[in-house]
Amino acid sequence: MINMGRLIILFCLVTNLAFAQTDSVRNKKVIWVSAGAAGIYTASLIGLSVLWYSEQEQTSFHFFNDQHQWQFMDKMGHSYTTFQLSHVGINAFKWAGLPSKKAYILGGITGFLMMTPIEIMDGFSSQYGASWADILANAAGSALVISQFLLWDEIRIHFKFSYHPTSFADLRPNVLGKQWAQRIVKDYNGQTYWLSFDIYKCLPPKNQFPKWLNFSIGYAAEGMVYATHSDNIAAGYRPYKRLLVGLDIDLTHIKSKHKFIRSFLHLVNLIRLPAPALEMNSKGELRVHGLYF
Repeated sequence: MINMGRLIILFCLVTNLAFAQTDSVRNKKVIWVSAGAAGIYTASLIGLSVLWYSEQEQTSFHFFNDQHQWQFMDKMGHSYTTFQLSHVGINAFKWAGLPSKKAYILGGITGFLMMTPIEIMDGFSSQYGASWADILANAAGSALVISQFLLWDEIRIHFKFSYHPTSFADLRPNVLGKQWAQRIVKDYNGQTYWLSFDIYKCLPPKNQFPKWLNFSIGYAAEGMVYATHSDNIAAGYRPYKRLLVGLDIDLTHIKSKHKFIRSFLHLVNLIRLPAPALEMNSKGELRVHGLYF
């Protein structure tokens, strides 16, 4: 079985090495950030182990090539998760008082480090294996955050997620999820990943464009019951890719004096709320969605 304690210790050791690169390591806030990250990380690993790995056989550590599976939807998930963890890490280090550039780099790296042990867990799973493609996707998510902060000192391109239930999960629930919580993570058919562009911040100062209105580009895929395209075709399924464009609402522009409300709005802003979208897919179809989620 995967030794969860060793993964947690590994994360703490690596993050402590990162903290050692700054003179602010004695700052109490940095210590709080370290302790908080370790606590959240511990809970996340335990939850992931129960949700994803509990029903899988364990084997010796190994790699496997999965770069062409699930129409790249799993790679999008890796990039999205690392993006969000890196963003949280950067904000935490900024709160701790680190100089901006160090906070940007260390926070971004921390997000990447928090995702890396998941590859170790995959490496011990008989159904999966450690994946270099996943590691590259994790690096891309961190790089998207770090580059924006180094360039603009803020996020102007948000990485968002949306999900809608599909019937494909019922066809293979042991892989695509039995319960709704599992299906949000496992059923790639219902997932869409978005890059939401803050138009207001990209225009000259004091422009008249609505601050809350963003333009978004989404990627999704459907028709997948098995991981590989050939297995789906052999079983009679026809997977296809979907490119979507549409409008989005940026809740972070809503001002509030209450810290709880501001935090709630930032949390909800991780997802793309239902909004109109135009779809172009690999089947040659053009679809208009009045509300897409």
